[in-house]
Amino acid sequence: MHVGIIGAGPAGLTAAYILATNSIRVTVLEADPEYVGGIARTARYKGYFFDIGGHRFFSKSREVEDLWTELLPNDMLERPRLSRIFYKGTFFSYPLKPFEALIRLGVFESARCVGSYTAARLFPVKNPRSFEDWVTNQFGRRLFDIFFKTYTEKVWGMSCKEISADWAAQRIKGLSLTTAVLNALSPKRPAADRSGVVKTLIESFRYPRRGPGMMWEACADRVRQLGGTVQLGAEVTGCRLDSSRWTISYRTAGGAQSSIDVDQVISSAPIRELVQGLQPPVSVASRSAAGALRYRDFLTVVLIARERTPLLDNWIYVHDPGVRVGRIQNFKSWSPEMVPDPTMACYGLEYFCFENDELWSAPDTELVELGRREIAAIGLAKAEDILDGCVVRQKKAYPVYDDEYAEHVATIREELDRRYPGLHLVGRNGMHKYNNQDHAMMTAMLVARNILAGQNLYDVWRVNQDAEYHEAGEAGRQDGASGLRMVPARVQPDTSPRPDGASD
Repeated sequence: MHVGIIGAGPAGLTAAYILATNSIRVTVLEADPEYVGGIARTARYKGYFFDIGGHRFFSKSREVEDLWTELLPNDMLERPRLSRIFYKGTFFSYPLKPFEALIRLGVFESARCVGSYTAARLFPVKNPRSFEDWVTNQFGRRLFDIFFKTYTEKVWGMSCKEISADWAAQRIKGLSLTTAVLNALSPKRPAADRSGVVKTLIESFRYPRRGPGMMWEACADRVRQLGGTVQLGAEVTGCRLDSSRWTISYRTAGGAQSSIDVDQVISSAPIRELVQGLQPPVSVASRSAAGALRYRDFLTVVLIARERTPLLDNWIYVHDPGVRVGRIQNFKSWSPEMVPDPTMACYGLEYFCFENDELWSAPDTELVELGRREIAAIGLAKAEDILDGCVVRQKKAYPVYDDEYAEHVATIREELDRRYPGLHLVGRNGMHKYNNQDHAMMTAMLVARNILAGQNLYDVWRVNQDAEYHEAGEAGRQDGASGLRMVPARVQPDTSPRPDGASD
């Protein structure tokens, strides 16, 4: 058997490694001419290493943790987790510590926050429909404006008035100012008990010495040692099914056209591109559904600076509306080995955007200058200490869950299952699921098991956001769509009748 795998990210390489370990011939085709790892790659510039988006190695799945250890047994560091929020010249702990937050906001602003919270509890928005309504009810208007509004709008590119309240309810899970205070006063869970820890609240995590790409470079090397092929600079242009045999066509970095014949295909490529290149062609309905799927992109402005004062944060969430940057990574805190000169620091300023918008299309020199101004405005470095910089653009970083995305994905899935046997979807963009690398890995593990068994023992769409597989009908299980890391949906129009019979 020969399995073709599209994409050398965490999903594609995990599947390749498991199959190759079990003596299955694999060929991995990766469009990037230099790096494996996809979004979880480690980019390099003049001896500096940087992480695209930030990747903590922590999973509630023992299988995933064990695979990480197997691939990098001697190169995983245990790193303290520290992240903060920046707002109007002040840093706040993240997750928020209510008493600290109120103290740092000052007496006057704290009084306004408490007053607005009291008003929200006494006079809440009835039937909250938007993210803004829901969060205001739970925290009050002032805390919403400070700690929720600006960052959410930077990340998703839409007003909090347009984002559905459902996302807030599931993302924040019923938290209010009262419950946050009670949680802060509660006894802390012992560090050894990690099984029930919420991922966003972990206090430490593992991390490869030279970034996440080190893991996937090691995985690619293992695949090659086992007889598999990992080909870089191979951009897949189409997949053709003839009877029970697949042909994957691709273009090399030099522009030459080539192809391979395989028995089965595993794809972590974005569904939109995969569907457009399938032969025989999909139906008009599936093609239209694929074309309607949307993505949120971002770019990272990497700044290399003299280090005046060491910064301990892994990353900082920038809620201040006075700057465009949304989040700042401190690569030296991820791992000291990512910065070759101990007298220097290296920061990654993340700007959320859409591919080909004015920010995305700006020249690198302008973006580096923007980063220089904004990091100085925040106070993390002086403009004159910035000695160099570069820009990394990341397409399709976040699949967007708009009003009709689930219907579009279901339309595509039904046709692929019915008409294209031997085609398997895995990973974030391969399944249009916004989740972490451990979730992507688990989907690949299950697909590999299905291929080895010669039958579909597992439905990979039942892997939840904690990289856990749930059988159909299991008590408390969320369905395939809701077992996701949540992203915003737009507010649905209110079609309920007005009590007075009037219309807008």
